Amino acid sequence: MADEQFSDSPNFGRDDEVTQRDGFDKVYELCWLNVFGPKLVERTGRERMLSTPAHHVEELSNGSVLLVLRPTAADFASDEARVAQARAHVHLRPDFDFDTVLRTLRERSAALAPVEPRFHPDVAPLLSRLPDAVAISERQRKIAELNAFRPPEPEEWLPAALPSDVEDPARLLTSYGDLSEGLVAALHTKVPSIMDERPESLTDLDFYFWRENFPERYTRELIDGHTAPALGAYLGDVLVRRLGGTWVPRRKTEESQVRVGKRVWLPFLRARRYMQSRQALLDYSLTQFFREVERFRS
Repeated sequence: MADEQFSDSPNFGRDDEVTQRDGFDKVYELCWLNVFGPKLVERTGRERMLSTPAHHVEELSNGSVLLVLRPTAADFASDEARVAQARAHVHLRPDFDFDTVLRTLRERSAALAPVEPRFHPDVAPLLSRLPDAVAISERQRKIAELNAFRPPEPEEWLPAALPSDVEDPARLLTSYGDLSEGLVAALHTKVPSIMDERPESLTDLDFYFWRENFPERYTRELIDGHTAPALGAYLGDVLVRRLGGTWVPRRKTEESQVRVGKRVWLPFLRARRYMQSRQALLDYSLTQFFREVERFRS
């Protein structure tokens, strides 16, 4: 699968029109196990195909040829396996240069070499999920990229609370509850843990929004008018429920605060920044925000 992704199968660098017109007219790629149809065998040359240097070559009853490069696929990325792969490929494609083919295969193996995850602890629960969401050929590179990622320190807080400036705080808090419940209703099937209002729920939301590329997939009207405010209300409710916070409502939504410990936090402002782009989902993650608030709880 990894080699298929590296080789851009089934196009192999061709545009769609050429791919559709020519199909598999040449041996563009070799994998550990290959079955070449009768037409490709004849076009390549049956004798050449059957004399391929490989672990097992077998002519099938319908004229196809089965070619197995090595006894096992387990070491397909080893240097020995790559040399065998290059040798067989150049045998079937005399127009190819052995050193060039081998260099390309070794570059693939280097890209697949395991990278130990060393994620920033505040966002490790989120970042650990991201590599599995990308192609196998990109996974180790993604881990290395995420190892280097350092989220900015949260700035959505104040050292002292702004006093509430609303005539009916209870009514406004009810509206926050409605926003939060609306988010739960909309996402509970896709993010079941959202109903629990736990730190893990925030990480699940982070991953969902990132995987769906939500900020760039949906309109700003929907995000700014509905999703971000609902998310801010939900985030504030988690701080209240799990960290003993207290809402301090304000007329301007982004000024509404949750008091936890000696600081007050601005969940609506955090949610707006969070929903600006896919990268912002990592820079302003809900996971990190909760961790930061938790540190200053006492």
